[in-house]
Amino acid sequence: MLVQQESIQFSQFSSLYDLIVPKENMLRKINELIDFSFIYDELLNNYCANNGRTAESPVRMFKYLLLKTIYTVSDVDVVERSRFDMSFKYFLGMTPEEGVINSSSLTKFRKLRLKDTDLLNLLINKTVTIAVEKGIIRSKSIIVDATHTLSRSNPFSAIEVLRERSKHLRKTVYLFDDQYKDRMPEKNNSDELEKELTYCKELENLIEKEPTLSSIPAVKEKLNLLKETIEDTQENFTLSKDTDAKTGHKSADSSFFGYKTHLAMTEERIITAAVVTSGEKGDGPELAKLLEISQENGIDVDTIIGDGAYTGKENLKLTSEQNIKVVARLNVTIAQGARKDDDKFDYNKDADRFVCPAGHMAIRKAIQGKKNIGKNQVDTYYFDVEKCKSCPLKEGCYKEGAKTKTYSVSIKSDLHQEQIAFQETDYYKEKAKHRYKIEAKNSELKNVHGYDRAISYGITNMQMQGAIAIFAVNLKRILKLM
Repeated sequence: MLVQQESIQFSQFSSLYDLIVPKENMLRKINELIDFSFIYDELLNNYCANNGRTAESPVRMFKYLLLKTIYTVSDVDVVERSRFDMSFKYFLGMTPEEGVINSSSLTKFRKLRLKDTDLLNLLINKTVTIAVEKGIIRSKSIIVDATHTLSRSNPFSAIEVLRERSKHLRKTVYLFDDQYKDRMPEKNNSDELEKELTYCKELENLIEKEPTLSSIPAVKEKLNLLKETIEDTQENFTLSKDTDAKTGHKSADSSFFGYKTHLAMTEERIITAAVVTSGEKGDGPELAKLLEISQENGIDVDTIIGDGAYTGKENLKLTSEQNIKVVARLNVTIAQGARKDDDKFDYNKDADRFVCPAGHMAIRKAIQGKKNIGKNQVDTYYFDVEKCKSCPLKEGCYKEGAKTKTYSVSIKSDLHQEQIAFQETDYYKEKAKHRYKIEAKNSELKNVHGYDRAISYGITNMQMQGAIAIFAVNLKRILKLM
């Protein structure tokens, strides 16, 4: 049951906040910047109004998730820190003496209360609206790019994740007492998951038996992360339960298993739109959505800055109709577009290869024909025919008994002369200098806010993680520019 109106908490100790939490504290600034009651209004229908015990405030629960993202800690640690950190208590709207929630409530909140809400667009819209109202956004350009996030699942086994967690714990312990190097349990050198779990449990037990060590906040955080991973691995036995994640490619020889988040950002580094897809999806096809969402969020767009992935025929046609300039180096392969309407082969600009509808990337590329002899050259992409033979989408794509499977694209040198000419202008060269900003924003999301790896399974949870991470970086940017 959820009370119909948020109540104000009074305490004789509330004046402590004025002494302990300074005005320049980031959490105090966020509280003053934004009215979080929109979260209550958005989630109200996900609660029962007159049945069951009184639920925790959805605003407070959301703030817990925001703190978890800002400081990159586990559910257990963000709740534990709110027990003694006065800036956390102030941000959460708690009285100094008030008790904390059970950390398991955060999992229930994510699964039950945030379900079926478009949190991603809601939070981005809120921060963009604030930035526009404060006069922070002045440019009419958006910079577009995609960043990849590894699935919480590992397509092979859980050993790599367990070893990474245990390594971080050991390194943190050694910072405080390097004599523990001789006391650590013997590492597992085999590829057996059960043995790795046994080692991690021995390491966990060793640290927990030393109260003076396990009570150190830095050690405790790493220990809790390892414990969460052990529990999750025991429950699923292998971290390969993410059916929404797909294999994408960062180059012809490098791949990842997970998701892509396609971003649009202003020159002031405020993210205005985001679309989360599985890892195999191309960048270019998402441009129309990014542009539409940015415009719906109040951004007047006259220029789009990106890389060659966004110079597809459909994208250039769309921007031309809206009189929007595209500051992206023309890629002749992408610019041809699909050969026919039902063609679903997608070009991966990082690997310089086409990806088939089933998500398999071409294994090699060859150029056929000669230059300057009156005929167009053709790029021919070759696929692994063994995969084609067992592919569920082979009907109409692969001919039974064929020894090869290829996909060809004509290179037309006289196409898009207008875009080629625009690339030589001073305006293009000046605007292109801003593209680095979105690379820096991708780095901030990954390295500061844990967006390099998904914290849960499924694309819905990935969208939720992206929503809160983008909300956090946008709020921090707004505070910096005010």
